[in-house]
Amino acid sequence: KAAQGRTGGNRSRGGAAISERRAPVQQVYEFLKKCEVFYLATWDGARPRVRPFGAVDLFEGSLLIQTGSNKQVAAQMRACPHVELCAYDSGVCLRVAADVREVSSAEACEHMLQAYPYLKDTYHAQAPMALFALTQGRAVFTSDEAGEQAITF
Repeated sequence: KAAQGRTGGNRSRGGAAISERRAPVQQVYEFLKKCEVFYLATWDGARPRVRPFGAVDLFEGSLLIQTGSNKQVAAQMRACPHVELCAYDSGVCLRVAADVREVSSAEACEHMLQAYPYLKDTYHAQAPMALFALTQGRAVFTSDEAGEQAITF
């Protein structure tokens, strides 16, 4: 459900009414896909760590992000499942705060590989892929034109 922005109305990016037909997670997914690059913040136990990501998928109603299983970012999300991400496109900023849960489903991995075929060259048995579902998310879209709208997923 859409939260009301500064102006008190339910307006989406660009000032139009938020579509109640699209699930909040779908709205976040579509924006991240449009941006192509978003930035993920994790915690390494002493400091925040931020890096660019590009692979995002929507599988069985869950928003998934992908990284290498043996990368530090995967270890950080396993140790502290609280993350934030941000993206920007055409005057609209998206900020998301969520928890992550590792997903081990072969079907989810195959779905991600179909969406991003180039990942097949990087991730295989010797360098496995790790998928994380964003859960209990709060997304905030902000623009000068439409103000701020918050949604949860």
